[in-house]
Amino acid sequence: MGAPLPERPDTPCVAVCSTTFDDVCRGCGRTVVEVAHWVSMTAEQKERVWERILAQGYPRRNT
Repeated sequence: MGAPLPERPDTPCVAVCSTTFDDVCRGCGRTVVEVAHWVSMTAEQKERVWERILAQGYPRRNT
């Protein structure tokens, strides 16, 4: 088994939800598909999303 996953909030959502101009939320950085499937994703899948969005500078409260 790999290293334990880091502690994260339940979701990267920051209540700045907008996918008006593309398929990526301006608040959390997740794609529409990732938002829709978040509750059914495994911890490892969620961690991959977390790593990507953090590297891209998300979540953003002031967009």
